[in-house]
Amino acid sequence: MSDTSPAPVGLRKLSRLGLAIAVGGALIQLVLAVYYLAMAHSPAPHDLPVGVVGTAEQQARLTEQLEADGEFKVEPYADPAALRQAIKERNAYGGVAFNDTAPTLYVASAASPAVANLFRTEFTKAYQGQVKEQVQALTTAGQPVPLETLGALTTPPAVADVVPLPEDDSAGSSLAFVIQALCLGGSIASLALGRLRGLTDRSALRGLGHAGLLVAYAAASALVGLLAMALFGVGSGADHRTLFWGLALISLAVTASTAAFVALLGPAGSLIGGLYFTVGLIISGSSIAPEMLPRFGHAIGQMLPPGAGATVARDAMYFPEAATGGAFVVLWLYSLLGLAVVLASNATANRTRFTRLLRREPAA
Repeated sequence: MSDTSPAPVGLRKLSRLGLAIAVGGALIQLVLAVYYLAMAHSPAPHDLPVGVVGTAEQQARLTEQLEADGEFKVEPYADPAALRQAIKERNAYGGVAFNDTAPTLYVASAASPAVANLFRTEFTKAYQGQVKEQVQALTTAGQPVPLETLGALTTPPAVADVVPLPEDDSAGSSLAFVIQALCLGGSIASLALGRLRGLTDRSALRGLGHAGLLVAYAAASALVGLLAMALFGVGSGADHRTLFWGLALISLAVTASTAAFVALLGPAGSLIGGLYFTVGLIISGSSIAPEMLPRFGHAIGQMLPPGAGATVARDAMYFPEAATGGAFVVLWLYSLLGLAVVLASNATANRTRFTRLLRREPAA
């Protein structure tokens, strides 16, 4: 005799829940895939700063050519030394200096290997195109073509790497890995520390303890990051004091802001740490130059801890003369506001209980 009794209600609910999880997971995957591809499937320059040294006519010609599509933002400089200094201060990714014989291209592979390669490709193409035009004009006029001009067709133009990547980081990917580890570790630490809040009642003392743990973890995270980098020779010539503060502030900005959202929204607030990792990393500029991202991705990325942290860390590692004040401000704001919310939420709860005790009212 077959059993025609309906399936247990619990099993039906479990099936619906499983289906909802599967559909939700697929939708999240779709959204993330579309987002990642929109940000990074084909990086292209947007107002990428470059410099030019030459006569007024040469500057005007190059500016008109490069700024036509909004891909580059050209800035004139008085001499090659001024252009090199601008590159060291990260006011330009590279540039061209014209002289009496042949132009020289200046790049900084430490700023972005992809941008440096883009400059090399585009500059070589443009330079050889100009040489071909000269050869064609001379040939058409029936004049002899100098051997130097013919040699320029097969000889790559001079390229100077002002701030090269070290041999231990020849691909320039180490920074992205370090930022990724800090964000992931900070997100996990925020979740773990958040689990401790249920062990004691909210109070000003608990708030101080929580804030102290966040600061201590940030310092430990920075030290561990520096140790890992030292094991592979990455950042050996860096400004280690600035780099330490940068790594510590990245960690503190992620953990403190996540803890603040948890204090305000409950467990759901921990999702902000996941958003830093899944959404913020790709637009942080750690693996793709910010100016190679879509404009809104560039703007938003530099306002998040991963983006500001990537700027601070890269400048500390390779560009000590660059101004990093803006990035430090972003990290300090996330850190201090997050700690303030953690302290205030605990102190407010403590004051409420203290008032109830004075009034001899039973706790709800």
